[in-house]
Amino acid sequence: MSATGLSSTSAPSIAEPPSTATEPASGRRRRRGMTATNKRNLRTGLLFISPWIVGVLVFILYPVTYSIVLSFTRYSGMDAPTWVGVQNYITAFTDPLVAKATSNTIFFALIAVPLGLLVALTLAIAMNQNVREVALYRTIFYAPSLIPAFAMSFIFIVFLNPQFGLFNQVLNLFGGPNINLLGDPTGVKIAIILMAQFGAGNAALIFLAGLRNIPKTIYEAARVDGAGPGRQFVAITFPLLTPVLLFNLITGVSGALQVFTEAYIVTNGTGDPDAGALFYMMYLYKTAFGFAELGYASALAVLLFLAGLALALMIFWLSRRFVNYDVEAA
Repeated sequence: MSATGLSSTSAPSIAEPPSTATEPASGRRRRRGMTATNKRNLRTGLLFISPWIVGVLVFILYPVTYSIVLSFTRYSGMDAPTWVGVQNYITAFTDPLVAKATSNTIFFALIAVPLGLLVALTLAIAMNQNVREVALYRTIFYAPSLIPAFAMSFIFIVFLNPQFGLFNQVLNLFGGPNINLLGDPTGVKIAIILMAQFGAGNAALIFLAGLRNIPKTIYEAARVDGAGPGRQFVAITFPLLTPVLLFNLITGVSGALQVFTEAYIVTNGTGDPDAGALFYMMYLYKTAFGFAELGYASALAVLLFLAGLALALMIFWLSRRFVNYDVEAA
């Protein structure tokens, strides 16, 4: 009797699955219960994004995985890779040229990224003015961004030439001496930073889109309350542009970590004088294709990837303090 009673009372609770297990089961049941239309839509969606999936697997996931494997080997590209464990990473942390290239890259990023954001925001505000020739102004402001990096580098080489460059001719008009900016370790970095600002048009367009999305009614209400242009920028424009600012900041930092073309052309691939323009990507390139140390170069690439990932996560974490997604709060 008791056994029968126990089985009759306790069986339902024992047979009843835990609440955490019912949700996946119900999810599976829902998936099994997909209608024919849903299945067809799923197949169509997968078919449309299949080129992207193949591209990611072939051109991103496979090279990244292969580079990580190579980073633990000694490999010249001509013979079979030899497993060396973490020796390449130990070498990277003791290599003085890696330290020099890293400090040059940090110097570039700390100045070029904030300056680039400022230039891009100024261009966007100028392109957002309500004037008749605004289309012409936007074209003029954006045009320098269309110049390829290698062409801009050659322009700067001629412009900064210490003998006949326009930069020194202007200095001479005001009684200044000739300055060989490209012959100085710090000067060459500053020249490359200034060169990078000519590509600010892309970020300016994104800022412009953000400016155009701010409701005009907010500005009208602010003007009714007596807020001037400066107060409107501080209280309305800048807070509502912070999501766009975050995007441009992330892309700017990513670009700064990979600065290469300008430095390579301006210094003829040497990074001199005194390794002043030897940026991280340039040293990585020289290690891989100049010294044929593909394993060591792969380790440098992995370290660069981890540094970029850490910076991006840190910026996203800090963005909770300054990014505003609430229009009503502005």
